[in-house]
Amino acid sequence: MTSRNRVLTAFAHEEPDRVPAWCGASEGFWAKAKRELKLDDEQLRLRFGDDFRRVFAKYTGPEIALPPGVTSRTPFGVERIGLGWGQPTSHPLAAATLNEVHGFTWPDPSWIDVSHIRGEAAAYGKEYAILGGDWSPYWHDLIDLLGMETMFVKMYEEPELVDAALHHVVDYYAAVSQSIFDAAGDAIDIFFIGNDFGSQKGPLLSEAMFRRFLLPHLARLVDLGHAYGLKVMLHCCGGFHALIPAMIEVGLDGLHALQPSCADMDPRRLKEEFGDKILLNGAIDSHHVLINGTPDFVREKTRDTIGIMKPGGGYVAGASHDTILEETPLENVIAMFDAIQEYGTYG
Repeated sequence: MTSRNRVLTAFAHEEPDRVPAWCGASEGFWAKAKRELKLDDEQLRLRFGDDFRRVFAKYTGPEIALPPGVTSRTPFGVERIGLGWGQPTSHPLAAATLNEVHGFTWPDPSWIDVSHIRGEAAAYGKEYAILGGDWSPYWHDLIDLLGMETMFVKMYEEPELVDAALHHVVDYYAAVSQSIFDAAGDAIDIFFIGNDFGSQKGPLLSEAMFRRFLLPHLARLVDLGHAYGLKVMLHCCGGFHALIPAMIEVGLDGLHALQPSCADMDPRRLKEEFGDKILLNGAIDSHHVLINGTPDFVREKTRDTIGIMKPGGGYVAGASHDTILEETPLENVIAMFDAIQEYGTYG
């Protein structure tokens, strides 16, 4: 069975030959792994047994020089500083009126070049499950643009302003992804998007507020992917158990990087309640087990998680955070992926 068939069988909630494997890693860990194992990118994916490959569009819009100390800039002009993607230096719509939100300089989807994506996806020869589309972190962008405290206040005092900002943000992301799918939709299998709606202790907003403000935009992106015959998988960190039924209602096909150390995210409970309704991806604890364990302990915990999650299909095995951190011992990650191969077989 090819990796692509294996993944699509899991999405169909049927049992493939083995549980598909997912590998997501930070740039630092990836460079370390390549260096220590003396492998290139593709060889490392093969060593880990990764069943997925991903294609990206490229920004070709106006060149923008980052000021000293700024580490990144969002498509909506919010500059960020600090480790990784950093934290926003300002919230440009924090004091905006509704008219000013509409008049804000929103990015142009035509700045994104999609011309190369078909060739890159086709080069894999239908061997792997191909991830594509824009990441579309509209929740994070809303927080960046308004500031989290201001955003929550405006949800009660000026809900139409929050709606307007979200519509503009998602208009951009939907247009970019539609361009990608128009160019290469038949070479892509999964529309992969990301928004972290959970914290360690539970959802960042109530189910009612999630349904009022955020779910309609998730539904819009799900419908876009489905219109091109794609599965749609959401990366979502934290504890968001209470929000999962709403996600299933709008047709979301998969949830990625499930974190068992967060509130109400016990793998057995997730499998029992949702395992036949939505694909579950992750749940091998990278917060404690992968970083602090020994290879034998990682192997044991991986075996236990797979034993819970694999019956009936609908599961992809991988770490509970998509970005395996550089400080994670390489031998532990190898132990996890080797255990997935050993204990993930069906039959």
